[in-house]
Amino acid sequence: MLQHSALLTIWFKPVLFLHGLMLESELRHCPSGSTQLMVFIALKFTDKHEWVRVEGSVGTVGISNFAQEALGDVVYCGLPEVGTKLEQMEEFGALESVKAASELYSPLTGEVTEINTNLTDNPGLVNKACYEDGWLIKMTIEKPAELDELMDEAAYEKFIKSLDS
Repeated sequence: MLQHSALLTIWFKPVLFLHGLMLESELRHCPSGSTQLMVFIALKFTDKHEWVRVEGSVGTVGISNFAQEALGDVVYCGLPEVGTKLEQMEEFGALESVKAASELYSPLTGEVTEINTNLTDNPGLVNKACYEDGWLIKMTIEKPAELDELMDEAAYEKFIKSLDS
């Protein structure tokens, strides 16, 4: 007799497209016997190592794992004020670490709607959870077509491997 574990099991992971955005999905079988389809928007990356996750008309921006590892322990985050208008690839702030400082570049054109105020007291969140709690800003997306100019995860992985050669 098969026993269900408390963990979810992933059966397959198809990729979907909606209005030009790549969505990833997972079909999960739950211990209760039900099946859920989880859909989330994939990250897009710049060649400066910023990422953006789009939810509706808002983009959440952060730095990649590759970038945070290269920086080392982040000790300061200089972020823009809410209301700042940014052009794609415009500098919007900086991160400082014990090893170096790095400028931040906007992956898209839009207006800053929120900054991660948790980084003021805990800039190390960028290192601990760069794709989750360590996000930097949220912004409107004025030109959705700019997403097509960014790399998906597979292209970004290929890009960072080319930097090592």
